[in-house]
Amino acid sequence: MDPSVITSGAAAASHDLSVWGLFMAADVVVKAVMLMLFAASVWCWAIIFEKIVKLRRLNAQAADFEESFWSGGSLEKLYEDVGKQPGDPMAATFAAGMREWRHASERSLNASGIKAGLQQRVERVMSVTIGREMARAERYMSFLATVGSTAPFIGLFGTVWGIMNSFTSIAASNNTSLAVVAPGIAEALFATALGLVAAIPAVVAYNKFSTDLGRYAERLEAFSSEFSSILSRYLEERA
Repeated sequence: MDPSVITSGAAAASHDLSVWGLFMAADVVVKAVMLMLFAASVWCWAIIFEKIVKLRRLNAQAADFEESFWSGGSLEKLYEDVGKQPGDPMAATFAAGMREWRHASERSLNASGIKAGLQQRVERVMSVTIGREMARAERYMSFLATVGSTAPFIGLFGTVWGIMNSFTSIAASNNTSLAVVAPGIAEALFATALGLVAAIPAVVAYNKFSTDLGRYAERLEAFSSEFSSILSRYLEERA
């Protein structure tokens, strides 16, 4: 039997091509890249699950609040129920508007200049509240975007570094057989695979959540406009 075949077979057998084996055999720089990508992937999945739960809860709370708001009950009573500790962004938007309204009412709506600017102040307060609540809801979205755009390139860096080390080893051993070349190339390409594993879910989740959060923001804006219209009609009736 050809001695080179025996040598190649022995070299192939000495390399563990499992995921753990590829990681343990990788260069320290490639290992660092792999660990970074693995940590980023775990954190991305934690954010994804948190956003799924949070968006479902926000939409359910908004539906419950809208039902209470349009039930025909007193807005003053509703404010007393949710005003001090609003449990969701829509309730917080309503509470902010009602708080400004009641503050102006205590100074008398008939006072000069009060009535003219009241609606604008209420709208501005609600707009600021919506912006603040949406900033909370969008927390960690930038991390998903960052991982989605950079993880493939970080993985590619690990791959290039690993391939450079492989070629250096090949040149030092003067052996270009597949059994010698394959393990090093596999270790390097594993970094690219991890980069894609981290990036693909991050990109898909970012696009999905951006759309869902945009719809939720539109829902808050629509409620704000409807509430502002109710206050406007009330002001006209008292004119």
